[in-house]
Amino acid sequence: MSEVLRVMLVDDHALVRSAVRSALEAPDIEVVAESASAEAAFDEALRSRPDVILLDVDMPGMTGLQFIREIQPRLPETKIVMLSASGEDRNVIEAMRRGAAGYLTKDLGPEALQRAVRGIRTGDLPMSRRMAARTLRVFVEGGRAVAGDASPLSMLSSREIQVLSNLADGLTDREIAEALVISPRTVESHVSSILRKLGVRNRAEAARSYREARVPDA
Repeated sequence: MSEVLRVMLVDDHALVRSAVRSALEAPDIEVVAESASAEAAFDEALRSRPDVILLDVDMPGMTGLQFIREIQPRLPETKIVMLSASGEDRNVIEAMRRGAAGYLTKDLGPEALQRAVRGIRTGDLPMSRRMAARTLRVFVEGGRAVAGDASPLSMLSSREIQVLSNLADGLTDREIAEALVISPRTVESHVSSILRKLGVRNRAEAARSYREARVPDA
């Protein structure tokens, strides 16, 4: 790594990027790039080649988890650390499985964030002790501690699972809305989120992913 840690920020909220940039202000840390989406971050990361990428998990379009899969083989020396409002086990485990170097939550104070980023230089794990203990337990137990055991469905909320289940049964948006007592517009929003999280192109692929994930073990 360079003498001054070169950091890139990827978050779809401008206010969050501004706050993180201010929190990282230090002589040995420099924010060299930032992006509001994973898609835009891809080319920028290849151009600036930062030491560290601080990456949000949930973003419109390509998610942070999908971004890791695409960028890591191209920037093997860059450490990717999730910086998310969500500390859900399934997000943490999936991020680490995909190659993230750590996982931090946005409730960190400026000093703690700087300390975590600096620690990357010496091989420290940027993660709270509590989260690290849970993550280690999951890996030791082969993932059984996380619902779905790394199933693609583990990234979905319970409501999204309900929507996807009905979608796989062939129901229309209006029928799903009536079944779940929500509006068709809300169903459309859930479907868009499901497609994004599963990394599929359309509803048919999403339904197939659901059916494959639900096949009982032989």
